[in-house]
Amino acid sequence: MFAAKSKSEIESPSASGTSLIGAGTVIKGDISSNGDIRIDGVLKGNVKSTAKVLIGPDGVVEGDIEGQQADILGKVSGKIQIKELLNLRGKASIKGNISAGKLQIEPTVTFNGQCHMGNEASVVEMISEEEEHAIAQ
Repeated sequence: MFAAKSKSEIESPSASGTSLIGAGTVIKGDISSNGDIRIDGVLKGNVKSTAKVLIGPDGVVEGDIEGQQADILGKVSGKIQIKELLNLRGKASIKGNISAGKLQIEPTVTFNGQCHMGNEASVVEMISEEEEHAIAQ
């Protein structure tokens, strides 16, 4: 009636699961994942994911974010590079440059930085304010 699955048929939870950094948790260091990442705590480091990155309303990231898609409701201080859709919602606060294929921003969001969108956004190297002043002089 019930056929036993071989070890090769059993799905690996790390390949399809979501990594969660819960509220009240502080992590210092970089995170790299092939699955989705949700941050409700504080991360002092960079995030690199080949899937979706979600920063919850109380989540804080002090570093760069790189991923396929992202929903941000919390605070980010750093560069954000998203290949597809970047969704800034709620009372999100972004301090840093954005590079995204598509961008959706709600009116309650605070964003300070430069923004590059579209297919060219993934190949554009963003220039910091210090570099702009050096080039201008």
